[in-house]
Amino acid sequence: MKHSICRWCYESMPLEDLCRLAVSLGYGGIDLVGPEHFAVLKRYNLVGTMTPTHGIEIGLAHKQNWDACLASIRQAIDATADAGFPNVICFSGNRNGIDPQEGLRNCAAAIRQVVGQAEKRGVTLCMELLNSRVDHPDYLCDHTAWGVELVRAVGSERFKLLYDIYHMQIMEGDIIATIRANRSFIGHFHTGGVPGRHEINETQELNYPAIIRAIAETGFDGWLAQEFIPTGDPAKSLAEATKICGG
Repeated sequence: MKHSICRWCYESMPLEDLCRLAVSLGYGGIDLVGPEHFAVLKRYNLVGTMTPTHGIEIGLAHKQNWDACLASIRQAIDATADAGFPNVICFSGNRNGIDPQEGLRNCAAAIRQVVGQAEKRGVTLCMELLNSRVDHPDYLCDHTAWGVELVRAVGSERFKLLYDIYHMQIMEGDIIATIRANRSFIGHFHTGGVPGRHEINETQELNYPAIIRAIAETGFDGWLAQEFIPTGDPAKSLAEATKICGG
């Protein structure tokens, strides 16, 4: 499995320092770094494993957001492809009173407008599953089943789910069985300890060694990004995470 580090968890650390740390620990990429910083990643032979686009709350579920969101996604697809990087993120946005099935239809219609570009450029567009109980109230794409239905509706190998283990533990649990049942719909993983989104060690409730083994057993060959906020020395926490995840 290929391992990366989510940039936002280490915002106080200059990107160059995070790149050096990633290389020293054997990580292959940095998650959620924009095209303006791709040159820095390339200097360290690191991959930009998930390119950011529009924001979380204002997303594709509402048609009035499409122009801005799709423009951001189109730009990210081209920049990501030009760099030779693999993935671009997108979000459903908040419900804001919309029926979940109407929101799903709107998301599918929006994604169909850009997924052809992703197919041509060899980039995978991933919608992230987030929890709406603790961190992102009212977010629409908050259950795996809804996300899987969306992927089926779009019907492209270049549109997948970003399965965030932390968020889905909060929303529905049953992590290993869900991953096994829905492997073909998942293009990327994020980690994080529950509760608190801190280290993925024995201080929290998830059995990450078992989860990582289950992911590996599905044949998943994409990226798993560490998205936890360290409570202590980031280098020690990330080194520990590498061992836990078999890196």
